[in-house]
Amino acid sequence: MSVTLTAEVLQDEIAVSLARVVAVANQRARAAGVDLLQSFISITQGPFNGGSIWRINYGPKNYVGRRGGDLIVEVDPDTAVVQRVLRGQ
Repeated sequence: MSVTLTAEVLQDEIAVSLARVVAVANQRARAAGVDLLQSFISITQGPFNGGSIWRINYGPKNYVGRRGGDLIVEVDPDTAVVQRVLRGQ
């Protein structure tokens, strides 16, 4: 099912910024070997150098009996540049 984005949606700065950030984080996660379709993905926003940063967390859907294994990608929303990548143990 395709959906056409309206001009109103494209003018929503947070929605567009978040879409760019998730696309960049997904690219980094794939490169790190993460199966995106088998991951729970959560997104949080936090302070960073006087601005903010988006933290995208990829955790396994099948987490029962597992420890760690999450991948966290932090992306600057202004530049869409990955600032840090963390892997859980």
